[in-house]
Amino acid sequence: MSAFPQPLIGIAAPLDAGELRDNVDTDAIIPSREMRSTGRDGLADGLFAPWRYSDADARIEDPDFVLNQAKYRETKILLSGANFGCGSSREHAVWALAEYGIQAIIAESFAPIFYGNCIRNFILPIALDRAAAESMAGCDIEIDLAAQTLTCSGDTHRFEIDTEAKQMLAEGLDAIDLTLTQEGAIKDWTASDQTARPWVYLEHTS
Repeated sequence: MSAFPQPLIGIAAPLDAGELRDNVDTDAIIPSREMRSTGRDGLADGLFAPWRYSDADARIEDPDFVLNQAKYRETKILLSGANFGCGSSREHAVWALAEYGIQAIIAESFAPIFYGNCIRNFILPIALDRAAAESMAGCDIEIDLAAQTLTCSGDTHRFEIDTEAKQMLAEGLDAIDLTLTQEGAIKDWTASDQTARPWVYLEHTS
């Protein structure tokens, strides 16, 4: 998988004009009727369908929705309020965001399962206090994962991220890849355990 860009530079698209939208649930991110397969592909068109289209079936865009505005149409960074990604645990929501091209989401807080799904799908979720997040609406932002900072209009804000999650994003590692970075230690432990408990490794034949 691709590693997170170093740095990521882009405009922050606020989901609501003038303020941050709270409690954006996964059914708003990708409605169940837009989930026409179990795969990851073909979901981007359904992203935010209830808000993005005045007629979702005909795919008639609502010009007032942020992602339909020329300034934000190619955005890589979303800006929202508290409890982003709440509701059901559907991973399709993150798949739709990723396929659309979203690489980072800045919000006051995230639903825990959604946050974890973002990491596993190489989207950086950044929890930031509301005042700082609001100041970034429409701003060109530079996100430095290594330094854990966001810079907007000369102001720099630090964000927190778990060491393991940071490594996965920085190196483009999924959960299996992350485990395999410890392959040497795993082999050493197994060799030691075989000496200490050889009976565990006996092959049984019927």
